[in-house]
Amino acid sequence: MQFPESWLREFCNPPLSTEKLAELLTMSGMEVEELRPVAPPFHGIVVAEILEAEQHPNADKLRVCKVNAGGAEPLQIVCGAPNARVGIKVPLATVGAELPTDDAAKPFKIGVGKLRGVESFGMLCSARELKLSEDHGGLLELPADAVIGEDIRKHLNLDDTLFTLKLTPNLGHGLSVFGVAREVAALTGVPLLKAEFPPVKPGIDDKLPIRIEAPDLCGRFSGRIVKGIDTKAKTPAWMVQRLERCGQRSVTALVDISNYVMFEYGRPSHIFDLDKISGELVVRWGKAGEQLKLLNGNTITVDEKVGVIADAREVESLAGIMGGDHTAVSDDTHNVYVEAAFWWPEAVMGRGRRYNFSTDAGHRFERGVDASQTVEHIERVTQLIIDICGTSGTQVGPMDDQSPNVPTRKPVTLRVARAAKVIGMPLTQAQCEGVFTRLGLPFTAADGVITVTPPSWRFDILIEEDLIEEVIRVLGYPTLPSTAPLAPIVGRTGSESRQSTHALRRAVAARDYFETINFSFVEERWERELAGVADPIKLLNPIAAPLSVMRTSLIGSLVQVLRHNQSRRATRVRVFELGRVFKRDAGVANGPLSVAGIEQPLRLGGLAWGSADQQQWSQRDRAVDFFDVKGDLEALFAPQTLSFETAEHPALHPGRSASVKLNGVAIGIVGELHPRWRQAYEISGSAPVVFELNLDAALTRTLPQGQPLPRQQAVQRDLALVVKDSTPHDALMATITAAGGALLRSAKLFDVFKPAAGASTDLQPDERSLAVRLELLDDEATLTDERIDAAVAAIVAAVGDQLGGRLRG
Repeated sequence: MQFPESWLREFCNPPLSTEKLAELLTMSGMEVEELRPVAPPFHGIVVAEILEAEQHPNADKLRVCKVNAGGAEPLQIVCGAPNARVGIKVPLATVGAELPTDDAAKPFKIGVGKLRGVESFGMLCSARELKLSEDHGGLLELPADAVIGEDIRKHLNLDDTLFTLKLTPNLGHGLSVFGVAREVAALTGVPLLKAEFPPVKPGIDDKLPIRIEAPDLCGRFSGRIVKGIDTKAKTPAWMVQRLERCGQRSVTALVDISNYVMFEYGRPSHIFDLDKISGELVVRWGKAGEQLKLLNGNTITVDEKVGVIADAREVESLAGIMGGDHTAVSDDTHNVYVEAAFWWPEAVMGRGRRYNFSTDAGHRFERGVDASQTVEHIERVTQLIIDICGTSGTQVGPMDDQSPNVPTRKPVTLRVARAAKVIGMPLTQAQCEGVFTRLGLPFTAADGVITVTPPSWRFDILIEEDLIEEVIRVLGYPTLPSTAPLAPIVGRTGSESRQSTHALRRAVAARDYFETINFSFVEERWERELAGVADPIKLLNPIAAPLSVMRTSLIGSLVQVLRHNQSRRATRVRVFELGRVFKRDAGVANGPLSVAGIEQPLRLGGLAWGSADQQQWSQRDRAVDFFDVKGDLEALFAPQTLSFETAEHPALHPGRSASVKLNGVAIGIVGELHPRWRQAYEISGSAPVVFELNLDAALTRTLPQGQPLPRQQAVQRDLALVVKDSTPHDALMATITAAGGALLRSAKLFDVFKPAAGASTDLQPDERSLAVRLELLDDEATLTDERIDAAVAAIVAAVGDQLGGRLRG
């Protein structure tokens, strides 16, 4: 929100400097992001009129001008501007004047010059030479009523300051100069200039039929006909100046009037060419397949979720966002229909971004626009049209106002004692009542309780905390006491069986992964393809059209990080994220940290792609694979033991993915990205390996338990067991562990043998030899050969009985 300080002070002029006013607004919640002078420093430039403009005797592109600058005699100025002509008034830099340059410390000083043999006593200036704009096509032409000899800074009000506010979404009532002035009046106690809208007397009875079919889209619709206007009329210089200082370029008189009232009072309006409307106007939701060519030249297709204004023939406007090209006013327009409406914020939110554009009107309606003054603002627009575009034949129709669904405000109660407790300083009921009076908030008071009915322009007052915020921001945050809070200091010791998220992050980073932080809202395609979720939680008002749903998995975000790095020619990517996912769960109830129907668990996810290790001379590059990431997970959970079982996942390669289990409970998934998605997401090179785990399981750890040193010597035996290729490692280890009994301390696979095709061996083509090292120990007695042989025999027998294996000869 940008506006000139002078416009604000016309509504409310507190005895504060520009800097103090900016600080006051910032401390009240309306952050002033920038203060910028309208023009840089310069002096010695006055309004002058060209009396003569003769061709230079020695140059085709120069003219010798005689100008009246208010002195005793005309001045001779040599000028090369193409629009230098007799009768126009322009800025003149007199001898001794200083013009601004890119280096503020070195202004350009004007002296007596000689151009092609002709003396020049000054310089006629363009807007660019004064640093007012980038226009350098000719001299800056001033209005005919400009006073000759007047300082140009005074004439153009160049000693003004532009305020740029960075408003949060709840401050829609501050999106106008009057709205900001209303806040300044409340904060300072200086009277606010009340807006007056004298009604324009109708001269004709003509009305345009209006039908509102969707009260959930439009709560109020007001409009009137104005006939016999001149749309070619020039916008007054004062209006053009104010629009430019609000960051809005001048278009045509009618468009400028509509924009001016929007910046002035925060009310977007629209002006239709009346003669191009067929029959009546209907306010309704769109129909699938309907098309509309907008004022910006884009043609869009609407559906049942987009509000429109249509006539008997076609859609004419995108409700609350932008008008259509068909009924746009032009130089041939003589009759218009002026419309102002209240559009429900929920009906406008996200509609513009859906079509990849945004407008000032949509920005305001999304945040809420006062529904009570549509008629008054049309009166203001009407009067400006008459003043600027009116002719002797201008006629105004009666006001047509329909209010099928105007919002009603629910009272909000403030407990003075609670406000004092939350704010942290003593408060009286009189202070709170004074704040609400200054803010224009109607209220009723009882002992210790104030009930406020929010006015029509305040959409941000819904709960008691909103009123508490109003109290302290008007009283002023500097009034808060600087005393330290009094509270007992109690040490909180976490359980040693659970590590902190910070420690987990450091542990993952120590495995050569970099942490990433991604949005929780993602593309719907990621959820459908990489998480297998057909109906994810949709956002009502996404920050960007693609990021429209809440994620149920971290994998999509990690794949996008990989794509981002690959597009920048990264050769090795190892990233992880610790974040929330969002799933539908009817069993979740509302609470301080929960939302009904939505589960929000924390997850740990990671992705590895490229070479397994940093490039070095001692080994060849090798692409990262499933077992590298599996080893990383085992190292993170040590000394706990993870198990991995074959599993399928929508994002992962069948046969190269596994479920991660801890103590027999599934805690996540790990595997290679599916080749289909590698191609669809344009992942080059080797297959990335991803994992995703429940954070609670990753934070759990086992405490070390002291064990006495063994008094007996351990015995090792190596077995070469022949099993089918289909026998998994985990099944073999489970069988050996169960059969080994109390004597078996550990069993580890240390070799796998599979003969080459055609080699002479005792193994069948579907068999392989697995070499396992057994460690046997009895703490109470020395093991004898008989006990060792019996334990080994029991293991071999169990492998044979349960897995169909045998001892290799």
